[in-house]
Amino acid sequence: MNPDESKMNDTTRPALDTAHHASHTVRRARKLALLLLALLLGGGVARAISNEQSADRLAATTRSAAERTVQVTTLKPGEAQRTLTLAGTLRGRDEAVIHARTNGYLKAWHKDLGERVEAGDLLAEIDTPELDQELGQVRAAREQINARLLLAVSSLARWQGLRERDAVSQQELDERSTALRQARADLAAADANVARLERLRSFRELRAPFDGIVVRRNVDVGTLVAAGTGRELFALAQTDPLRIQVSVPQALAPAIEIGQAVTVQAPDWPGKPYVAKVVRSAGAIDPGSRGMLVEVAVPNPQGKLLPGAYAEVKLELDGARKPQVLPINTLRFGADGVSVAVVGRDGRIEDRSVRLGRDFGKAAEVQGGLQRGEQVVVNPPDALQAGDKVRTVAWVPPARDGEKGGKGDKAGKAGSKPGKEARS
Repeated sequence: MNPDESKMNDTTRPALDTAHHASHTVRRARKLALLLLALLLGGGVARAISNEQSADRLAATTRSAAERTVQVTTLKPGEAQRTLTLAGTLRGRDEAVIHARTNGYLKAWHKDLGERVEAGDLLAEIDTPELDQELGQVRAAREQINARLLLAVSSLARWQGLRERDAVSQQELDERSTALRQARADLAAADANVARLERLRSFRELRAPFDGIVVRRNVDVGTLVAAGTGRELFALAQTDPLRIQVSVPQALAPAIEIGQAVTVQAPDWPGKPYVAKVVRSAGAIDPGSRGMLVEVAVPNPQGKLLPGAYAEVKLELDGARKPQVLPINTLRFGADGVSVAVVGRDGRIEDRSVRLGRDFGKAAEVQGGLQRGEQVVVNPPDALQAGDKVRTVAWVPPARDGEKGGKGDKAGKAGSKPGKEARS
């Protein structure tokens, strides 16, 4: 190597080293930049994935929150009603209101309020001076007509004898026969008029039509009474036996039989219930009350039960069917009637009208509008509308006194088929 080449190599070597170092630095910086870019891209992708997952979770949470959770129950068979208690009013087997059939003034009364009477007993007397005078006049007129009749009879006998001797004409004899028939007709009319006034005069004595007690007396001595005014003078009622009429609901009417034994209890007279029996029924349903009228006869030999008193009739029902009932807190009452919120097979709410029967307090009988197995919302909120999608939980009735209550309802699993009741 010549000196010039050696000197040239010494001069270019640092430059080459510097260039090589710079190139290495650039490559290293490029790698770092690429690595940083890769990290940024990876972080962006991860963030996008995280945001998408968060959005999915939020959407799922929103959908879950939009599906309201409700408690549901179904139709359940209630207890067959073995005893039916109905309220009524005790009445006498026979009851009568006594009115005046003639005009006059009350002369005297002989039976007062609460007194017992027998059929035919004199209750009161009416003084009838005008009627007595009229009766005297028609009797006198009757006597006059009777006198004319006797004269007509004798005259006809004489004219018949004269006719046999041809002393009078047939025309004159016929006139005497006609006069006799007219006199007899006048006498019959007078007799009828006398009988009518005598019958009216007999009404001045007011008598009891049957055995019983006087429950009302509305007149005093000297009171002016007149026939046809509708004024009540006395009221009577028979107290043994008594009768009471009650209306049996249509659903239970077929279980009532004539002669069936019942018990009657008057709350105001506590003690042993009175044994009675069904004596008759209407045999038809009243369209107004949807019940059948039944009459019960109540023996009352000691007279402890009083007519007009409130009483309760208890009827034992054999073979009574079990009603299908729903809790009262499932019912919605609106202008269109009673309805319930039913959860359909698709998990959506349906507003269903129902027809109710008897009210059992905490439950009501459902007679139509709902099928067995259909899920009904308990305590439906006002915001729950038809078409809303819901999740269901089984409703557990509150524990009764002396019974252990459940631990609560278990919600149906998310994703379970809508409309299926979750078991608690």
